[in-house]
Amino acid sequence: MMEQTQAPWPGRDELAITSVRAIVTAPEGIPLVVVRVDTTEPGLYGLGCATFTQRFHAVAATVDRHVAPMLIGRHPADIEDINRLVHLSSYWRNGPVLNNALSGVDQALWDIAGKRAGMPVYELLGGRVRAAADTYLHAAGATVSETLDDAQRLLATGLRHVRLQTGGPGLGTYGAPGTAGGYPTAPYPDGWDVHRYLATTPRLFERAREVLGDEVELLHDVHSRLTPKQAVVLARALEPYRLFFLEDVVAPEHYDRLPSIREQSPVPIAVGEQLSSVTDAARFVQTHAVDLLRVHVSTVGGLSACRKLVALCEFTGVRTAWHGPGDVSPVGVAANIALDVTTSAFGIQEGHVYNDATREVFPGTPVAVNGYLYPSDEPGWGVDLDETQAAKYEPETGLHERWAARVRRPDGGLESP
Repeated sequence: MMEQTQAPWPGRDELAITSVRAIVTAPEGIPLVVVRVDTTEPGLYGLGCATFTQRFHAVAATVDRHVAPMLIGRHPADIEDINRLVHLSSYWRNGPVLNNALSGVDQALWDIAGKRAGMPVYELLGGRVRAAADTYLHAAGATVSETLDDAQRLLATGLRHVRLQTGGPGLGTYGAPGTAGGYPTAPYPDGWDVHRYLATTPRLFERAREVLGDEVELLHDVHSRLTPKQAVVLARALEPYRLFFLEDVVAPEHYDRLPSIREQSPVPIAVGEQLSSVTDAARFVQTHAVDLLRVHVSTVGGLSACRKLVALCEFTGVRTAWHGPGDVSPVGVAANIALDVTTSAFGIQEGHVYNDATREVFPGTPVAVNGYLYPSDEPGWGVDLDETQAAKYEPETGLHERWAARVRRPDGGLESP
C-alpha cells in the first residue's frame, strides 16, 4: 500500500478495498467495461459501469495501472473522498477515459454501500418518487414505410415513446440503413447528404403522425451533423409533429450556440451524451442550453456526479434523459434507473433490449415491462457479473473507428459520426 493512498482519518471498522480491476466483455459485439472492487469482507464486492466502448483499452489500462494502486487499503465507504482523489490525481482532469474509470469505481462503491446496508441503491438516494422509468426504443428502416412498421412493432410491446430514424441513399441516416452507391456520380458514392436529410426528415414525421396517431411520443436523433442554423431550420420544420425531443442537433464544437438554438426551437432540445465533464453538463443546465440533459452517466464520472446534476435540474426545470443504448452495460442501466426513480426531474430513459448472451453474462440485467424499467429491490444494483461467461466474448478493437471513417459527405469530406 502506498502511503499517499491512506485516508487522513481512521475507518470506523477494519473493512478495506483489496482489489480494483477492469473487466471487458462484448456479448453483443459492443465492448462493455465494468469495474469490480473487492474488499476484505469475503463475498463483499461492487460493480460499476466504465463503458467508453470506442476506447475500452484505454479505460481498462487506466483502472488497472493508475487508479487501482491508489485505492488499495481505502475504506469503501469514503465514496466522495475517493471520487475526488481519482478526479484530481491525474492533474489534467476530465475526459471520457479518466471519467469512465472514475465512474466504474464510483458506481462499484455505491453497489458495496447498498450491499452493506442491505438496501437497493435507490433507497440510499432517498427513495423512489415514481415506481418505474418510462423508456423509449429505436425504430429504423431503409424507407419510411419500413421505419413505421418497426415503430408499430415496438409500440405493440407497450411502449409510449419511440425514436424514428429512416435511411436513404449512400450511408443513409444515423441509426438507419442506407443504399450502397446512392450517389454514383459523386467522389464518394456512399456519402450522407445534409440537404436531402433536411428535406426528408419532416416527411418522415408527417407520415408518422398519419400512421401512428397523436398519442405516441416521437423522438429523433440528428447525431450532431447540422450547423446551428440548420438545426433551427429542422426544428421549425418539425414543429407540426410535436416531437418529444430532438436530439444532438449540433456537434460539441458548437455547444456554445445551444442556448440560442434552444430559444429558437419550437420542439424540446436534448443534448449531452458527448459531454465528458460534469461541470460542462452543469453549465448546460445553468445557461438554459437544453430542455433535456442527456449525458452518458459514466462519461461524466458516475452516480455521484449525476446525482448532483439531478439536483440542479430539479431547481431549473430541466429534465433528464440519460444515454442508454447497447454501449451502456446492464450495471450502468441499473445506475440510470436509480437516478430516474429518485428525482422529480426525470423526463425519459433511453432503453435497449439486451440479447440472451448479455443476460447470461450479467445476471439481473434490467428488462422493461410494458415500456417501463423497474429498479431491482436487491441490495446494491441487483446486477451481477459472471466472469466465466464474460470471458467467452472477447471485444474486437477498431469497430467504431472503421465505421466513423466511412461517415462522409458525397464530396468525400468527413462528417460527425
